Amino acid sequence: MPIGCRVTRGDLTESIHVAYAVAVARNGQVIFSTGDPNYLTCIRSSLKPFQAAASVKVGAVDAAGFDEKELALMCASHKGQDMHTSTAENMLSKLGLSVEDYECGSHYPSDIDTRHRMIRENEGMNPLHNNCSGKHAGMLALAKHLSDDISLYIQKDHPVQKTIMEYVKDISGLEEIPTEIDGCSAPTPFMTLQTIANLFQVLAAGIQPELKRVFNAMSSFPEMVGGTGHFDSLFIESLNKRGVTKVGGESIRGISLKTEEHGPIGIAIKVLDGNFRALPIATMKLLEHMQLLNEHELNKLDKFRTNILTNHNGIETGRIEAYIDF
Repeated sequence: MPIGCRVTRGDLTESIHVAYAVAVARNGQVIFSTGDPNYLTCIRSSLKPFQAAASVKVGAVDAAGFDEKELALMCASHKGQDMHTSTAENMLSKLGLSVEDYECGSHYPSDIDTRHRMIRENEGMNPLHNNCSGKHAGMLALAKHLSDDISLYIQKDHPVQKTIMEYVKDISGLEEIPTEIDGCSAPTPFMTLQTIANLFQVLAAGIQPELKRVFNAMSSFPEMVGGTGHFDSLFIESLNKRGVTKVGGESIRGISLKTEEHGPIGIAIKVLDGNFRALPIATMKLLEHMQLLNEHELNKLDKFRTNILTNHNGIETGRIEAYIDF
């Protein structure tokens, strides 16, 4: 049975979101599965740690002079707060580039306080506010490292994307990976949930130096990976260098965890209808069911276990709660 996220109105069920999940240990051994582990889906921004690792491996990150905080931003779907945009801008400065060199497009920050301030001050959005601006700064670093021509670095036949896809094929063991166009215009692969879980297990294991470095950067600078109040950042902070997670569009998530019982494990979880409101709750139910978090970690993340719904008068109308019913 899959994970169900029941949306109630009062005591009655109004809607149900369904999530599939799979957890793997060493050598791809499945230690838990609910739903279909062979479900094909798009990895979206959950790929970012591995895109960053490809740049680390070929020397582009060091050639650019990026520090570990900037490496963490390369893995981010950030909220567009000042700490994110200033870091991305500094990365561009190290490359001798500007926002005009970005090919990711612009959108207003998802951080409400930042967005409201920008509206009050009549400040327009730019590519630095794009939640993928750190990833694209990393891609620009890779482009400069590989070629004199950085233009069209988002195209699948550009050396940047070829380098990334060859790296992903290498660590996943896949010979062919179908790709489509992501929200930031770069290629994004389709994979089974078990393949995504395998990738995050490899990240947790940290055998490859570039993946160990990415894991440590994300662990050391959790605020860069998401932002204030973001599940990814709070999860990484709460796990205290024991685990990292990366969300992706349409409600996909990968998790890397170091455990005593199973060693380093990887988890993939996907809410089938793509609704983000169910993902943190389904994630917490899965981790609790598998007994992967200690009491301190559970308490730190307690607010994500249930979502209390209110109307425009602030009256509680219902909840979103997850269940796993075997």
